[in-house]
Amino acid sequence: MSTNLLPRPMRLSGLEPLVITEATNFVNVGERTNVTGSRKFLRLIQERQFEEALDIARDQVEGGAQILDVNMDEGMIDGVEAMTTFLNLIAAEPDIARIPIMIDSSKWEIIEAGLKCVQGKCVVNSISLKGGEEEFIHQATTIKRFGAAVIVMAFDEDGQADNYERRIEICERSYKVLTEKVGFPPEDIIFDPNIFPVATGMEEHRLNALDFFRATKWIRDNLPYAKVSGGVSNVSFSFRGNNKVREAMHSSFLYHAIQNGMSMGIVNPTMLEVYQEVDKRLMTYIEDVLFDRRADATERLLEFAQTIEGTVKVEAKVLEWRNEPVAKRLEHALIKGITEFIEEDVEEARQQFTLPLEVIEGPLMDGMNVVGDLFGEGKMFLPQVVKSARVMKKAVAYLLPYLEAEKAEGGSSSSGKVLLATVKGDVHDIGKNIVGVVLACNNFEIIDLGVMV
Repeated sequence: MSTNLLPRPMRLSGLEPLVITEATNFVNVGERTNVTGSRKFLRLIQERQFEEALDIARDQVEGGAQILDVNMDEGMIDGVEAMTTFLNLIAAEPDIARIPIMIDSSKWEIIEAGLKCVQGKCVVNSISLKGGEEEFIHQATTIKRFGAAVIVMAFDEDGQADNYERRIEICERSYKVLTEKVGFPPEDIIFDPNIFPVATGMEEHRLNALDFFRATKWIRDNLPYAKVSGGVSNVSFSFRGNNKVREAMHSSFLYHAIQNGMSMGIVNPTMLEVYQEVDKRLMTYIEDVLFDRRADATERLLEFAQTIEGTVKVEAKVLEWRNEPVAKRLEHALIKGITEFIEEDVEEARQQFTLPLEVIEGPLMDGMNVVGDLFGEGKMFLPQVVKSARVMKKAVAYLLPYLEAEKAEGGSSSSGKVLLATVKGDVHDIGKNIVGVVLACNNFEIIDLGVMV
């Protein structure tokens, strides 16, 4: 986007605001409250076990989702009734309702039902020019009246955009209709230029990823304030059953899409590897496919994928990191969100230092600094950082008795009082807790007000 434009951030909200600016890292949309993408969620909705379905939503929020996608498009349920019931139940759960909702449906009557009961400023996913300009204008006008943002699919009367030229043609036309005929705020427009599977073996699919990257960059450069989103898992559809390849492909695709301007996406964090941690050979094969770097890229990736699918060799490789020095093991555990060995590794590190605080200020903070750098570079995403924070929290909890014992032995007077809290809208307290531990060890009295103060 042109740097000469005045800032116009996208402002969404549940009970708490979500302000998306040019400086905002990638926004994760939780995908598991979707009957088309989660068999468990579908079963719970069909059986009207809404309380259990709410637990899935809660897990998404706790796992780092910044927007919650809700989809009730299933032929065997009443989508309007299910959407209305579920969104009304979410409204009574502050720990879920604090983030914005994405009303996801291909049926206009379900979208309207959601708009009538959702609180805050939500996102509609989605509308398109598929039914013609008149219908598009009517739907966009209604969404604008409800004050929602909108995702626009690259789809028109002639079908779905499946190449670069069609993507930018439809997105440009949609943008002009929305801004010039509907008066839709451009900062509330999100385009989905269609993420299609790669490595299908079909010649016409070779440019699927590259065309998405190019279209994303064009949208961000030419359609002021508009954002770009997409369903990331679509790209790896050819590798269903091989999670190792899918996770690596999602990470690579997301990293490069973000570099080209992708703002948000529907992502399953359990199917996402840390970009930096992907096997280098596998990454080369994947990126040969994504960027269409060679004619035999698909064949090479398929051949290599067969060598890593569910073998004992993979399991052995997974634990190779346990042979590293303890500082490297702690770094790896923090990056990957692994809690299994954290207490024994922290104890080993404690034996190597004079003071337990040095473990926090040394290898643990070094590891969190790596996590912070990867997050800033777009190579890690918020759900993964949340897992890292849980590892850090467990490590600090293990050291706490030693820190308190050391403090008691010192018997020195208080250095003062410090009031700690996270600001309203921020539930992630790992940084606050680390600061509290360090200050307490330096004889400050800590008054902790908790989160979202």
